[in-house]
Amino acid sequence: MPSLSDKYCLDANVLIEAWNKYYSPTFCPDYWEVLNDLGLAGRIFLPELVHEEIVRTDDDLAAWLKSSKIQTQAIDGEVTKFLQEIYSKDARHKLLVDSKKNRSLADPWVIAHAMKENACVVTKEEKITTVSSKSVKIPNVCENMDVRCINDFEFVAELDIVFTARIRA
Repeated sequence: MPSLSDKYCLDANVLIEAWNKYYSPTFCPDYWEVLNDLGLAGRIFLPELVHEEIVRTDDDLAAWLKSSKIQTQAIDGEVTKFLQEIYSKDARHKLLVDSKKNRSLADPWVIAHAMKENACVVTKEEKITTVSSKSVKIPNVCENMDVRCINDFEFVAELDIVFTARIRA
């Protein structure tokens, strides 16, 4: 199955959730090798704020990421221009960042980096469909900005990643 995108911009939650829940390297080390291979090939990348969000916690995922082959994209003038475009398109887009709790700081940058690289965003966030909602999520903004957005399971399917299982000897 051919993939639909050449490049994928990963949100932090894609790595954090996979590491802590369903693709733990303890029982699914191949997934992390595949991510390294995709990073080496330039197919996946992290915005620098996503990288910082993960490595500021001194844990095994942070250690893995520091030694991984996944590229980190720096914020530059072009990315900043795309961020301004995101915010000017719809005032609700500023709701991506929860400034009161100092959370989701990287979210708008994920989309801006994807726009610069013409990449697909991969996130665990789900689109909010309630019209009266006082928050907005990455998929909502991506849709409004015509940026392709998928979840990590769609990413695995799209890249035709296959897992094998065996009993350790």
